[in-house]
Amino acid sequence: MKFLSKALMMPKHAVLLGAFLLPLLNAQAQDTRIGFVSTERIFREAAPAKTAQAKIEQEFSRRDKDLQEMAARLKGMSDKLDKDAAVLSESDRIKRQRELADLDKDFQRKQREFREDLNQRRNEELAIVLERTNKVIKQIAEAEKYDIVFQEAVYASPRIDITDKVLKALNGK
Repeated sequence: MKFLSKALMMPKHAVLLGAFLLPLLNAQAQDTRIGFVSTERIFREAAPAKTAQAKIEQEFSRRDKDLQEMAARLKGMSDKLDKDAAVLSESDRIKRQRELADLDKDFQRKQREFREDLNQRRNEELAIVLERTNKVIKQIAEAEKYDIVFQEAVYASPRIDITDKVLKALNGK
């Protein structure tokens, strides 16, 4: 209540001063140019991002095919063991189970290494695309006199979205 009583006791000239300053503050806010760029769209639609994705796919296609073949071999061995388990001797069954477990362990290790290597390469390539994108954003912001450009936002009005301009510059159009 103290605050309310102090506010009510403010001199009239302070209230008048506030009334005159409010339109000036609004005018200043209206001069501010804000932009937004969707990084997700850049990574999905920009030519450099598509080139990077194709490069990664080509680079990892052989290892991916090897893993798929290994998974098929593992499944085949597992199915064969399940089918033959009733007629196998105890020692043969244990031997096959051990071979299957060893192959599965090797498969899991190779699959984990593949994912780690793939993620590392993807991050390296996306960092290059992001660096190039940031340069383009800065050029557009300086040329069109933006005060600030955001790349992440919970919500951005289409009115301030400059992603299409950035994509156009990145795609060389």
